[in-house]
Amino acid sequence: MYRILVVNPGSTSTKSALFDDKSCVFEANINHSPLELLQFPKIIDQFSWRCEVIKSTLDAKGISCGSINAVVGRGGLLKPMPGGTYRVNNKMLNDLKKGIQGEHASNLGGLIAYEFASPLAIPAFIVDPVVVDELDDVARISGIPDIERRSIFHALNQKQVARVAAQELKKRYKEINLIIAHMGGGISIGAHKKGKVVDVNNALNGEGPFTPERSGSLPVWDLVELALSGKYTKDELKKKITGKGGMIAYLGTNNLKKIKEMINQGNKKAKLLYEAMAYQISKEIGVCATVLCGNVQGIVLSGGLAYDDIFVKLIKKRIDFIARVFVFPGGDEMKALAMGALRVLRGEEKAKIYK
Repeated sequence: MYRILVVNPGSTSTKSALFDDKSCVFEANINHSPLELLQFPKIIDQFSWRCEVIKSTLDAKGISCGSINAVVGRGGLLKPMPGGTYRVNNKMLNDLKKGIQGEHASNLGGLIAYEFASPLAIPAFIVDPVVVDELDDVARISGIPDIERRSIFHALNQKQVARVAAQELKKRYKEINLIIAHMGGGISIGAHKKGKVVDVNNALNGEGPFTPERSGSLPVWDLVELALSGKYTKDELKKKITGKGGMIAYLGTNNLKKIKEMINQGNKKAKLLYEAMAYQISKEIGVCATVLCGNVQGIVLSGGLAYDDIFVKLIKKRIDFIARVFVFPGGDEMKALAMGALRVLRGEEKAKIYK
């Protein structure tokens, strides 16, 4: 049996969990107030404080660090890399500290994992960070030489549910083609070809379908006009695309329950937008089907929006002619991280090297 400590630092929370093989011993989610976070000018400055939060959680649960066989953290904004489980090394630690692709709380994941693992002489890992890049060369072309399409998406959840779907189909993930739609505050839809995500929308920067809080892909000409209108600063316009776009821009809320209440009260605009979001997700799934030349063994709907049966039905009616549809609601990041580490510990996969 392998005991695995999982650490997952988020923007306003610190999650930790302990797994004995596939069984979760405990899971804790400590929320942080804006006032607490204000004391740290940069995210990297939170490192020692976040470590103490996790240590206090372990102490409160009566868990001895000496009983742990490996520590796995959420991957951060590192260099683009193929999917898999990576052992934390000095190169990774340096790039996480620098924030080579930007500041984000997830950058702390590998740093914290190493901090706990190093004194115990046990491995520290990260698994399928958002910068997983397995795009086919043809998928990188944008139409303007100055811009190359980038792979930034919910890789951890997509890869995990893809493996679950493969098990349902009694196949190995690397043997089949799948389309995975992670649907939450951000939405990413990936074409998985024999274990690699060969095309996917850049969910971080608002590409693809519009979402509860992101604009999705926009009419380019009109966006240029808006950008040069003088109405918005660069930062304000970026916020309109990611953070204040989508449902928030139209209805003032990103809460799907509130939007459904509006619909039930006869709000026609809310109903149209609700259906339009399902429509755009379905459309993007159809795009992925063409990427895979129609050779698709399964489609997976995951993320928080997959809990909504009515929303799922709106998507299913447009896509179920393509392939069998699986619905795996939520995004169990903690289990996905633990399973990535477990596969390496059991010798089912080799840990990859970050270069």
